Amino acid sequence: MKRLLPFSATLALLLAWQIAAERQAGGLLPTPVAVFRGLVELLKSGLLAKHVVASLFRVTWGYTAAVVTAVPLGLLLGWHRRGEMAIGPLLQLLRPISPLAWIPISILWFGVTEAAPRFLIVLAAFFPIVVATMNGVKSIPSIYLSAGRNFGLSTPALLRRVVFPAILPQILVGLRIALGIAWLVVVAAEMIAVNSGLGFLIIDARNAGNRYDLVVAGMVMIGLIGLLLDRGMRRMERFKALQWGYGA
Repeated sequence: MKRLLPFSATLALLLAWQIAAERQAGGLLPTPVAVFRGLVELLKSGLLAKHVVASLFRVTWGYTAAVVTAVPLGLLLGWHRRGEMAIGPLLQLLRPISPLAWIPISILWFGVTEAAPRFLIVLAAFFPIVVATMNGVKSIPSIYLSAGRNFGLSTPALLRRVVFPAILPQILVGLRIALGIAWLVVVAAEMIAVNSGLGFLIIDARNAGNRYDLVVAGMVMIGLIGLLLDRGMRRMERFKALQWGYGA
């Protein structure tokens, strides 16, 4: 019974979905079977693989760019008090702005090109990673830093060998949050700025003959891939270098 417990909510949702689809008047809500057939149709035609690869490529590109810029910046701002005082207010001003609010500006700057959704993904992932890294540096016990200095470590060596390993669990939390936000943003951006990806698939299926079975199929794929991405990030918590930062 315990093995079936994680699937109980999903089964209940599928049952409620089937009942609602059978009792609707307009016939717009597809049944779970119709959605499954839509997924098979997309898979056989090759469209599913094409759109999934396009979305994952955009997320990978934008997310990687955000990581390689946000982590070093967060380290510097957390380490240098004056840097945080100078740049911190600007970060806190920009951070609450939804990445979707930047869609008109991104189209104005980059047009309907690949650069527009990539820019939005970088923005979406950048701020959570910077904040997590910066807060991690500020929360390091002073005894770690004192021990490093007593061993004669220079500031760059102290950051590399003491500070960065100490804040890896906090950075991982920021990376996980940022990846989820980036996946949400790429789907929304694809509905407006490009002609490929799962977001475009949903809009295209809606406009091309009201194929709501394909619309829901795209939504299901978005949820499944998001779940797999989150599971992948959670598996990183099992690394020996990170296990100390989590409870038993």
